[in-house]
Amino acid sequence: MKVILQKDIKDLGKAGDLLNVSTGYFRNFLFPRNLALEATESKVKEWEHLKKVSEAKKKKALEEKKAVVAKLNGLTLNFKATAGESDKLFGAVTHLEISKELEKHGFSVDKRDIVLDEQIKILGKHKAHVKFAEGLVAELSINVERA
Repeated sequence: MKVILQKDIKDLGKAGDLLNVSTGYFRNFLFPRNLALEATESKVKEWEHLKKVSEAKKKKALEEKKAVVAKLNGLTLNFKATAGESDKLFGAVTHLEISKELEKHGFSVDKRDIVLDEQIKILGKHKAHVKFAEGLVAELSINVERA
């Protein structure tokens, strides 16, 4: 019997999957718990339409993220910080500060998406990466100068 899953089910599939299951499993477990619907002809057509719309949205979102990555690549962020005589900062340039600086440049990036090769605790040039969910990575240059 063909069914369309309404919710994710471990070891069976994800919401929206079209599966073939036994009639008893559908009648006694899936249907009473509203986990799946019988895949009638009209519901299959609706499912295919929703799947196309969902794929189009995902493709559009991926294109938008690629455009953001293209803009972010090579961007240089400048920070001014107080430092001692050996060019060590009193503190550090944090993920949050980088995120706020990116917002000033018109990019909304969560601080958890920013990856630093090493903590920024000295004056000079550093690299940072912004990771997106689809494996897209943008590389930023960070320049820390004495305040």
